[in-house]
Amino acid sequence: MAQANPILEAFNQTPYPVTGSGKFSVRLLLEAFEGIDGDTDSDIYGNGKLIEDFQAKMAAFLGKERAVFFPSGTMAQQIALRIWSDELGKKKVAYHPLCHLEIHEKDGLKELHHLEPVLLADKDRLITLSDVGNMKEDVACLLLELPQREIGGQLPAFEELEAVAELCRKRGIKLHLDGARLFEVLPYYGKTAAEVCALFDSVYVSFYKGIGGIAGAILAGGEAFTETSKIWKRRHGGDLISLYPYIVSSDYYFERRKGEMAKYYAAAMELAELYNRCTGLKTKPEVPVLNMFHVHADVSKETLVPLFLDLYKETGIGLTRNINAINETSCYFEVSLGERYEAIPKPLLQDAFRLLNEKLNHIK
Repeated sequence: MAQANPILEAFNQTPYPVTGSGKFSVRLLLEAFEGIDGDTDSDIYGNGKLIEDFQAKMAAFLGKERAVFFPSGTMAQQIALRIWSDELGKKKVAYHPLCHLEIHEKDGLKELHHLEPVLLADKDRLITLSDVGNMKEDVACLLLELPQREIGGQLPAFEELEAVAELCRKRGIKLHLDGARLFEVLPYYGKTAAEVCALFDSVYVSFYKGIGGIAGAILAGGEAFTETSKIWKRRHGGDLISLYPYIVSSDYYFERRKGEMAKYYAAAMELAELYNRCTGLKTKPEVPVLNMFHVHADVSKETLVPLFLDLYKETGIGLTRNINAINETSCYFEVSLGERYEAIPKPLLQDAFRLLNEKLNHIK
C-alpha cells in the first residue's frame, strides 16, 4: 500500500495551489472532447485521419520529415536509441547520469534492448562540449535532455548545442533530443521548435508535462527512422487498437498552451526571486531558464513538511505537492508553473512568503 503524502493532500485542498495548470482528473479528457464531433472516426492501430493529421502537424512544428505518436515517452526513447544502435552496429549510447532512461525506467534499455549506456559528465552539472570531445567510447547515439530536469531544469547555451551537434556529425554519432519539456525552453532560447530540433537526428516531446494532456508522446525524425519506429512500436505493444483519447487531449492542450510558455517562464523568474529572499532557501538554478526550477532548503524534510502544512492552512497557498530528502539536514522540491500561478492574488502570495520567511527564521 502506498504511503500517505500529507503535503500532496494539503496541497490539493488549498484554494491557491501555485504549481501546474490544474488537477489531474478525468476533467482533463472531458474538456478536451467538448468540441469534438462524436461521429469522428477513431484511429485504428496507428492509422486513420485523426492520428495521421496530428502526426503531420507535429512533424511540421518540429521541422522533421515525419512524426509518430506513442503512448509513452519511455517507449519512444528506448526505441529511438535502439534504431540508431542497429543502424550503426554499435551497442553503446551516451547520456547524462541522471537521464530518465538511467534512473526511472528499471533498466529497460539494458534489459529489453541490451544497450550499454555511457554516462557523461558529473551528475550535478550539464554535459559539455568537452565531455563529448573527450569521450573514448565508440557510441551510436548521444542523448541530450533539454532541460536537464533532475538538476533543476538547467540548459546549455544554444551555441554550445550547435557545437555539440557539429562534433557529433563529424564523428558519425547520432544526436537524439529528450525534449519532454522542449516547448518550455523555447522562450529562453528565443528559437522556434524547428530551429532547436534541426540540431538533432531524432526528437521526442511529451504532451502531459507543460502541455498538460493526459499522456502521450511524439517521436520525430526522417522517414526511414520513423517507419522503423512504427515496427518497434508494434513490438513494444504500443500500437493499441486506438489512441484517440491521448491524441485528442494532446492536440487540445498543445494548441491551448504552446503560446503560453513565455508567460510561465516570466512567472518562474518572479517566484524564484521570492524563494531566494527566504532564509535557508535557494533555487537551482538561481535564475530559472524556463518555467521550472528546484528549491533547496538547508533544513531536513522532517522539519520542512510540518512548516509547509501550517503555511498552507494559514494562507491557502500551496507551494509544492512533494518534498524530497537529500540527507539528514537538507531537502528540495520541484516547482513547475502553468495556468494556476496567474490566478493567485499577488498580495496574498507576498504575505505567504513573508510568513514563510518568519517560520524559517524561527527554526534557525
